[in-house]
Formats: sequence, structure tokens, C-alpha cells
Amino acid sequence: MNIATPVQLRDHQIGSGQPLYIIAGPCVLEDPDEMLQVAEYLTGVCDKLGVGYCFKSSFTKDNRTSSESYRGPGIEEGLRLLQRIGDACGVPVLTDVHHSQDADAVGQVAEILQIPAFLCRQTSLLEAAGRTCRIVNIKKGQFLAAEDIGHGAGKVEAVGGRNVMFTERGTFLGYRDLTVDFRSIQIMRALGRPVVFDATHSVQSPGSTGSTTGGTPELIPLLARCGVTAGADAVFLEVHPEPSRAKSDAGSQMPLESFEDLVSQLIRFRALHNEVAE
Repeated sequence: MNIATPVQLRDHQIGSGQPLYIIAGPCVLEDPDEMLQVAEYLTGVCDKLGVGYCFKSSFTKDNRTSSESYRGPGIEEGLRLLQRIGDACGVPVLTDVHHSQDADAVGQVAEILQIPAFLCRQTSLLEAAGRTCRIVNIKKGQFLAAEDIGHGAGKVEAVGGRNVMFTERGTFLGYRDLTVDFRSIQIMRALGRPVVFDATHSVQSPGSTGSTTGGTPELIPLLARCGVTAGADAVFLEVHPEPSRAKSDAGSQMPLESFEDLVSQLIRFRALHNEVAE
């Protein structure tokens, strides 16, 4: 069994032999009060289920399909809102970093800096994230072999970064479609870092609606269960009170009311995985 050396995130460890960890929240920051309400709900569910939780949302989305698509509130307003959410709920936050010059400011608020999939080879960005000494979550590009994500970790660690996680989020299958090769989870765990499975981006169909990205959200629970069975140490879920009105990834977010049932299933799957792996 491949060993993923755990990373420490407050009172929780993420990695081999550890309980499941959950990263969840809306794709991009929208109405501040609603975002706080979502975070409070997700925190409450995870507290109830006894599972570690990190709030996720982006202050800027820099890879939208159309120039007319909503991109978020921006770094200053977005970081203020993420700080407010983290303080109010008592949970760590994760957010994307698209530009190396933003890493220091983001690292003052977020305990996990996420490298977007399309940028997983960007050396200057990976180095800037590594210098913050925060956890760096590198999303494996839709174009990248699982074995090759290790080079990204090497760039982070070369500048002093010590806590790296990898995220599986699907691989391009021709145009406008993604598939998940669940072997990738074990291949990446063999590189010695915890692996997150992104169950919502994995159901995307990029650009399929013309000006936005569509998806098959009904497959989220199935893929999430498969990801945990394959050995994922954490699960990443984008959730929204009403996915149809979400300002980003409306076609691939899961409804808030489905969150508790799915997470409770995944906790059991992780426990069984750990039992079998011993």
C-alpha cells in the first residue's frame, strides 16, 4: 500500500491511516452573508459527523470560459471575506492563487494555497506558494500524467515548502469531456504526499454549453465514493445553496442539502479503506 506522509492542519492530520478530511464550499465567493451562512452550515455538518473540515472558495477565477463570466470579488475584498468566514466558523480556509505576486497576501489568510490545474507547471507560482510555508495543494492538470505531478512538489520544496498535497480532478478525454483514472490516486500517493479527490470538477464538461462549463452533477456521489475507495485522503466538494444560480460552475456543484448524506457515506468508506489497508 502506498504511503502518503500526513500533513498537519490545525488539530487534524491528512494522509495515510488518518480519518477522511473534507474541503468544501462554493466555487467562487458571491454574496458575503450567504457565503458565511454556507460556511456555518458546512462547519456544523462536519462537527456533527466528527470529520475535519476546511472552507474553500475562490476570490478570483482566472480561467473562465467567457470574458463576460463572473470572476469574483477580487483579492482585497475576497481575502477580507475569507478571513471573516474563517474567524466566525473557527475553520481553516483554502483558496486559489493564480499569480505569484499574490501568494504572500493569500498566505496571511489561507492555510492552504491551491495551485489551479492549468497552472500546475508554473514554476514561479509554485515557488511563491512554497515560500509562504503554508500547505500547498497542487491540482493535477487535466493534461498531466499522474507521475509528473511530483515535479511540482519538487519546485515547492526547493524553496523551503514542506507541506504539499496533490489533487486528482479528472483528465481530458478528447474535447469537452473528462474522465477519472482512479489509478492516479495510488500513483500520486506513492510520491509520498496526501491526495485529495475533487469529485465536483471531475464531472465537468468544459465549454459544453457554449459560454460556460456544463457537467453531470448526478455522478458526484459515485465518483466521490470511488475516490475514497481508491485511497484518497481527503475529498474536495464544491457546494451551493442553489447550484443553478451559482455564478461559477453551476453545472458541476452539488446542492447544499445533499452534503451531509454524502459525507456520512464517505466517512464509512474511508474507515473501511483504512481497516483493509492495515
